[in-house]
Amino acid sequence: MDRKPPVNVGDVREVRIEALGSGGDGIAKIRGYVVFVPGTNLNDVVKVRITKVLRKFAFAEVIE
Repeated sequence: MDRKPPVNVGDVREVRIEALGSGGDGIAKIRGYVVFVPGTNLNDVVKVRITKVLRKFAFAEVIE
């Protein structure tokens, strides 16, 4: 029942920051999959590059 993450390292996506994590990182979702984006604010729409993909979530960096 393990689903493969919908992103890969190096993917570039435009996302909207839907929430902020306890560490202050922005949280976006891609098809329900959580992506942490440091240096963003709630409701930002940013272009990001995926930097690390784990089973339940990924990390990304803003590229614009």
